Amino acid sequence: MSITIIIIFITVAISIYTFSNHELFYKFLMNPYAVANQKAYYRFITSGFIHADYVHLGFNMFTLYFFGRNVEQFFAAQFGNSASYLFVCFYLLAIIISEVPTFLKHRNNPNYNSLGASGGVAAVLFASIIIFPTNIISIYAIIPIPGFVVGILYLIYSYYMSRRGKDNINHDAHFYGAIFGVLFILIIHPGVIDNFLYELQNFDLQELMK
Repeated sequence: MSITIIIIFITVAISIYTFSNHELFYKFLMNPYAVANQKAYYRFITSGFIHADYVHLGFNMFTLYFFGRNVEQFFAAQFGNSASYLFVCFYLLAIIISEVPTFLKHRNNPNYNSLGASGGVAAVLFASIIIFPTNIISIYAIIPIPGFVVGILYLIYSYYMSRRGKDNINHDAHFYGAIFGVLFILIIHPGVIDNFLYELQNFDLQELMK
């Protein structure tokens, strides 16, 4: 079975269970103050497996499903039998590392909480983009946009919204998860940059507009 499917199954099961178990829900949250003062380091991982509601959960799992399989296939082609372990490590590291800036920024604020798989999902999405930069991503299932364009817009939006700080979304996790996804792929397979540049050079915008 696909590792992506297994991760989705586990995340959905834990998220739905914590919807009705508030004690466990609050224990799993990324609360930087609790991490710093109670040494609750497990929250770096557990916060990536719980969600605020079904919409939050559905959006993350929908994105993970479509892009996780692409990254898995790439890992399988490059690393054979080690691919599954590498993908799990990649995803879990993405969740942890995407939360580090949040921890550093809010470790003295006992009222700040963060949750969701967005950091890991962003890493998977951007890993897919760096591997397949000209694959078309349909925004709202209607507007076709090349992956590399979506990536640029996503980073700009996440950075801007993080600076603005007007909503309850952890845009830092999105931004740093995305950066980690790109860097991880470049480290384990540096040659992917040659394919990235080749695809950009040969991308035909007119074909997309037909």
